[in-house]
Amino acid sequence: MTQSLSDLSDQILQAAKGAGADAADAIAVDGTSLSISVREGALEQAERSEGIDIGLRVFVGQRQACVSSSDTKPETLIQMAARAVAMAREAPEDPHAGLAEPSQLATNTATEGLELFDPSDEPDPAMLQEDAMRAEAAALRNKGVSQVQSASAGYGRRRIHLAATNGFSAGYARSDRGLSCVAISGTGTGMERDYDYDSRVFQADLRDAEEIGRIAAERAVERAGAKRPKTGAFPVLFDERVASTLIGSLLQATNGMMIARGSSWLRDALGAQVLPKGLSVIEDPHRTRVTGSRLFDAEGLPTAQRAIVDDGVLTGWTLDLSTGRKLGMQSTANAARGTGSPPQPSLTNVALTQGDKSRDDLIKEMGTGLLVTSMIGSTINPNTGDYSRGAAGFWIENGEITYPVNECTVAGNLRDMLKTIVPANDARMYLSRVVPSLLVEGLTLAGD
Repeated sequence: MTQSLSDLSDQILQAAKGAGADAADAIAVDGTSLSISVREGALEQAERSEGIDIGLRVFVGQRQACVSSSDTKPETLIQMAARAVAMAREAPEDPHAGLAEPSQLATNTATEGLELFDPSDEPDPAMLQEDAMRAEAAALRNKGVSQVQSASAGYGRRRIHLAATNGFSAGYARSDRGLSCVAISGTGTGMERDYDYDSRVFQADLRDAEEIGRIAAERAVERAGAKRPKTGAFPVLFDERVASTLIGSLLQATNGMMIARGSSWLRDALGAQVLPKGLSVIEDPHRTRVTGSRLFDAEGLPTAQRAIVDDGVLTGWTLDLSTGRKLGMQSTANAARGTGSPPQPSLTNVALTQGDKSRDDLIKEMGTGLLVTSMIGSTINPNTGDYSRGAAGFWIENGEITYPVNECTVAGNLRDMLKTIVPANDARMYLSRVVPSLLVEGLTLAGD
């Protein structure tokens, strides 16, 4: 692009003011993505996309409207602004809508220190194909693998700029590099599938392709001969690969939008014990080389580390400006937005306190129960916290893995489940969600 995103954002705001908006904010995003998939040693699919997207939110009094476009010609900006103002004039009034006050805005916007962008050259498609083929070949070297469903490698980079008529204007760049492999063991109705993957900001941090293929194959072979487990109440150990979904259910229930609507099972739990004592959930948006990091949110507010749960006690909600105003609270600087919608509360990087025991230690201690390594489907009542999910994994007898299981359902109530969790010490520290394996007592299994 010959035009900077900063200049483009400023032009969008000028067009909005010219169209009659009282206030406005704009977002401009440009980027490139590249994805390569192979199958049976040959290229199966190659995709590349490049483009720019812009978004505008305008305010006419307490009325707001959002529009977006992928066309940045000056005449298009004028038309887009006029359309947005016309829409806002017809929208219902929202007493909670509005931009941040200038005094609330972030002053440190130098995101380079977070290392969110790999400055090295974009990988050649042939290099991505080679990585995917190496992963597939490594998986097929396992004699128990009948086929590799997919092996893929990808790369993406994007630049983002936010600006508003309150004086905020800042941007940053992000990049990501990923590699995945899905292996299958068995044939016909006896097929079992498992995977491994890695995704990093920097190419240099990405795990080796052969390791990813090998682990995907080992996991698929371990699942061969899976059968349904017993029905009853048993302890359940959520493997680190899926444990973050359990904490994710807690975090979703603390989202300010759900609290403002009164549709969260935690709506009356502020200041109450929701996790065992000693466990905390910390949001840290300033971790380096982690995809969720940011110095400021989508409304220009400075981000900061905070405890969502402190020593087991729920301390607060996740808020943007609008939901904060609805609840009579300050924003927690958690606004996120796309080009076609207004900001909404969204978390950055989250970590649960780790335990002092390994996953194997917890397997020994649980006696008889289920180790869950993958989940499918989800039925969670947002008002009551009733929880039911399809699961697969391994049956534990006398503290040892005995056989693989599938086609079962794990059920309970999140409020009760979360108060009994015992964390292991195996969380991957480079992830945006740092959650170890979690042991939960007394869940209901529906199997044979």
